[in-house]
Amino acid sequence: MKKFITTFQNIFSIEELRNKILYTLAFLAIFRLGSFVVLPGINPDKIGEAEGGVLGLLNTLLGGAFSRASIFALGIMPYISASIVVQLLTVAVPYFQRLQKEGDSGRKRINQITRVLTIAITIAQGGGYIASTIPAEAIMINTTLFTVSSIIILTTGTMFCMWLGEKITERGIGNGISMLIMVGIISGFPTALVEEFKTRGTNGLLLFVIELVALYVIIMGVILITQATRRIPIQYARQMVGSSKASVQGQRSYIPLKVNSANVMPIIFAQSLMFLPSLIGNIWIEKSDFARYIAQVFSSYTSWQYNLTLAVLIILFTFFYTAITINPKQMSDDLKRNNAFIPGVQPGDATSNYISSVLDRITLPGALFLVVIAILPAFANAAGVSVNFAQFYGGTSLIIMVGVILDTLQQIESYLLMKHYDGMMQSGRIKGRVENIEVV
Repeated sequence: MKKFITTFQNIFSIEELRNKILYTLAFLAIFRLGSFVVLPGINPDKIGEAEGGVLGLLNTLLGGAFSRASIFALGIMPYISASIVVQLLTVAVPYFQRLQKEGDSGRKRINQITRVLTIAITIAQGGGYIASTIPAEAIMINTTLFTVSSIIILTTGTMFCMWLGEKITERGIGNGISMLIMVGIISGFPTALVEEFKTRGTNGLLLFVIELVALYVIIMGVILITQATRRIPIQYARQMVGSSKASVQGQRSYIPLKVNSANVMPIIFAQSLMFLPSLIGNIWIEKSDFARYIAQVFSSYTSWQYNLTLAVLIILFTFFYTAITINPKQMSDDLKRNNAFIPGVQPGDATSNYISSVLDRITLPGALFLVVIAILPAFANAAGVSVNFAQFYGGTSLIIMVGVILDTLQQIESYLLMKHYDGMMQSGRIKGRVENIEVV
């Protein structure tokens, strides 16, 4: 406890880190306040709760803003969808590939395109949201006026959320977009916990404790796979230094490749697409039997069709995001430039191919683990856990919370170590960081 208090004092004694944390808390507070502001022209008492199903899961990710018909009802989900489309275009379209290689100017252009696409997606999703989730009896003004004004407000709210996320990334601590999603998820955990306790009652206290133990084990498993790394040993060549050209023994180091290099992004990307079929199906539910079937199947996260689609998307996005964030060719060139090599592997293309093969072997089990965690809520619900509490047994909610919290703690620890304070962990080190070991 004393070490915890000392670490907390150290964190706020660093002015830059203190300001980043305060900025982050302020931006998150604004986001939470906005999620309680209801769209104009609605009677909040006549809006039904989005309980269960994929809409309930989306409501959890947005901190209840979805079911409250808030001005932030769509949150940053349209921005995530736009980012997915743009990142796919950077792989398939030469124009976007050129932009990606142009440095800061190219990134600014890509960001502008992403923002414009976000507006278009928000307008489309806003129309679907109003048509499928807001009952007619809840609208107190002219329907056409309400629809047009609400789409404009929802689009503005999404762009404001995107701005908040960018500001958190720029001036705060952690990844802003992920932080916004995480705070929405955490806001619903106390309520879900209390509801589960009331459901079990005093007679089911033992079962409630077992559920908490199972939740703890699952969280430990998620942390384990999130922090797991595969170290590729590298050797620096012997160097001649000084006027006497004395020989200095090379050093041995490691390239730490995370088993889950994509972190929470595949889950966020996959989940941002999973609520689209049910929304589209609800719009055409009265005109098509197929639309009714799609709406029914994809409105329940316990259906095998939903879980199979989610699993495929997670695996695809895991490999895709890993491929665009880790460049084995660039790593090989950097090693060669620094007179380093992987023992037993020739420099150049052979090193690049070796890193790629290792990355493929560790990415597949990482993706499969993400799939297992993602579908656990369906099994928890089938075992009798309430719908809201079951969502914290895995899936998007748990992985995002663990991933974002670990990433934020890692950034805080980096500041502490940079200022020569003890780290947050007992060993002063969070796994996944590079270690340098001299060869004797």
